[in-house]
Amino acid sequence: MEGAWLVVGLGNPGPKYARTRHNIGFMVVDELFSRAAGRSWQEKFSGEFSTIRIGTVPSILLKPLTYMNLSGRSVARAAHYHRFSAGNIVVVHDDLDLEFGTVRVKVGGGTGGHKGIVSCKADMGSADFIRVRLGIGRPVHGSATNFVLESFNEDERSVLVDVTERGASAVEAVVLHGSVRAMNDFNQRQGENNES
Repeated sequence: MEGAWLVVGLGNPGPKYARTRHNIGFMVVDELFSRAAGRSWQEKFSGEFSTIRIGTVPSILLKPLTYMNLSGRSVARAAHYHRFSAGNIVVVHDDLDLEFGTVRVKVGGGTGGHKGIVSCKADMGSADFIRVRLGIGRPVHGSATNFVLESFNEDERSVLVDVTERGASAVEAVVLHGSVRAMNDFNQRQGENNES
């Protein structure tokens, strides 16, 4: 699909995980689906996908149903089938290393220990895809593993719609204007360095 984009939201399938911190990638993709007046979701590539337009740009939304740690299987299958290069793939995911509510765009680089990103890198054989990182912060006490699988707290829920909307806008900026402009718009707005 020449000129098209693959936009992947990372998360875990099923109602048990639907509103957990680890599923904010799914939430952003759902927001993009809503904005584009998407018609339906179909199952393929070990995931759910929908074909939409972001502006005038044809795009495929994908939510892997493999569970987070095996997300790359679904992404690689969709990318191979549609012949997407890494530079036309955006992966949206939660990030423990950013404060809750932070939205940052990044191209390539390390995985930050995120199991979903580790899986995407391994199965695609490349880390050069674009990431939209949604900050969820780190727990003050207890396990990070438990923290990401918990629901957002009351304070977080009060602004969660705004966070997912900004995440969706960051994806739109990448697709419509390129990753450099998206990084300038979203990273510098928050006083953050684009290279980190």
